[in-house]
Amino acid sequence: MRKKQQKAPVILENLRVEDFAAEGKCLARNDGQVIFIEGEVAPGDLVDVRIYKTKSSFREGRAIAVREYSNLRQTPRCQHFGTCGGCKWQHVQYETQLDFKTRQVRDSLERLAKIPHPGIRPIIGSAHEYGYRNKLEFTFSTNRWYTDAEIASGETLERRAAGFHIPKRFDRILDIMQCHLQPEPSNAIRLAIKHYAEERDWAFYDLIKHEGFVRNVVIRTASTGQVMVIVQFGQPDWEKIDELMRFLQEQFPTISSLHVVVNQKVNDTFQDQDIIHIAGTPYIEESMEGLIFRVGPKSFYQTNSEQAYVLYKIARDFAQLKGDELVYDLYTGTGTIANFVAHQARKVVGIEYVPSAVEDAKINSEINGVANTSFYAGDMKKLLKPDFFAEHGKPDVIITDPPRAGMDADVVEAILEAAPQRIVYVSCNPATQARDVAMMAEQYEVKAVQPVDMFPHTHHVENVMWLEKKSV
Repeated sequence: MRKKQQKAPVILENLRVEDFAAEGKCLARNDGQVIFIEGEVAPGDLVDVRIYKTKSSFREGRAIAVREYSNLRQTPRCQHFGTCGGCKWQHVQYETQLDFKTRQVRDSLERLAKIPHPGIRPIIGSAHEYGYRNKLEFTFSTNRWYTDAEIASGETLERRAAGFHIPKRFDRILDIMQCHLQPEPSNAIRLAIKHYAEERDWAFYDLIKHEGFVRNVVIRTASTGQVMVIVQFGQPDWEKIDELMRFLQEQFPTISSLHVVVNQKVNDTFQDQDIIHIAGTPYIEESMEGLIFRVGPKSFYQTNSEQAYVLYKIARDFAQLKGDELVYDLYTGTGTIANFVAHQARKVVGIEYVPSAVEDAKINSEINGVANTSFYAGDMKKLLKPDFFAEHGKPDVIITDPPRAGMDADVVEAILEAAPQRIVYVSCNPATQARDVAMMAEQYEVKAVQPVDMFPHTHHVENVMWLEKKSV
């Protein structure tokens, strides 16, 4: 029986990249057909593309050569650019990135949801293009990803790596020498753990066999200068664990909060694991307008502390609080927004589905002397019922900050039932935000739209919308 011949790859040459597209891709056209392009390309480039998917109305491919470079380009700072998938737009000038993010918000409102609005305010860019993240997670593994240059060198290559997962490859880790996203001592701590473990020939974690000792490290750096380190191990070898903990304390006395997790599951998430506090305080602290927010190992806090303050000020301004309002803060997390606006409201009710986050929110109110907040844990669509409104009152203002998937239709329906005068919708996904706002458009009009860039060199954008109840 003859073997089926593989088709030769389709290569499209000399395509002019026209624009950015969704999810960080770019867009070109070939004989009128849309081509979505992955890779290190920018609008204005002339490229060759290898097609890997063909549909009736579009194709998808990856750039394999750039014949002519766009004048919108800049030199990437990171030596790992092009392999690491974390900062895919480093090669594009920041102002161009901001322009596209604004258009992303506009397209979501006008083209997808067809929502009338008074105009989109100029996007607020990040003051820092690098060093803006307060949290990074690095994986230690025997499953290192080798770059083309490493393979071509012919040298014997080290199998161990400490870094990030290769995009779309759970089983391969890119060894990171320096990441520019988080301030020091982030790189120094990761490299110190790696070298210490290598010198002692400790087993790095095997992502395929799910075995090994040194597994993962999470590093959190607060705007207050405090540093949290959470080291995750695949085996409970406490003699080695204690040895590494002593080393970290000696080498990095600036670590404010040191923790250990022994995780023998097949995934790295530790929300369901015991956290063992080793040294320092059990938490670090963020500061905002004199308020202190405790951040524990499992706590959520906005990843860009500086831009989080910008975001929360916009939300507070849009809420137009005079001091006598009952405010509901939906998806409150650890109560950051709730506590931030509480001094301008009569009362703030925070609702969150993660019980541990609600406990953090209560603590944050307590340590800041905020007495006019209350927090409740549970499924949003199950909590927001007539008996809840009867007990706590219907809100005058709702601030909602849901995850990327947006709000369930049941939650939107509950908001419409509550009928607040004003809704402030904070979103990390303009598409789902526009979808939700469209469901409220009959009763609410858009008064303001403010994009905020939390993540330079990525396609992600935050957006805040002010909705006002229409007069009857």
